[in-house]
Amino acid sequence: MNEIISKTKQDMSWNKTGCWRAIRPIHDPELCIKCDVCTVFCPDACVEQGQIDYDYCKGCGICAEECPKGALLMVEE
Repeated sequence: MNEIISKTKQDMSWNKTGCWRAIRPIHDPELCIKCDVCTVFCPDACVEQGQIDYDYCKGCGICAEECPKGALLMVEE
């Protein structure tokens, strides 16, 4: 059992969920002030200073909603 838990902590590829989202965030670097609010609020830890890991992004829009400068915009897939 410990081997399974250890492997799961190291390799999250089994948990890729980006293929079923309907909308995704787009980052505008000119508006971004690098405050990391998007990183703090992302429930899947797939956003860091506007860099988005689309393999794990579910398109929930929390990052875009919380961004104080509107540097993240949600668009249809």
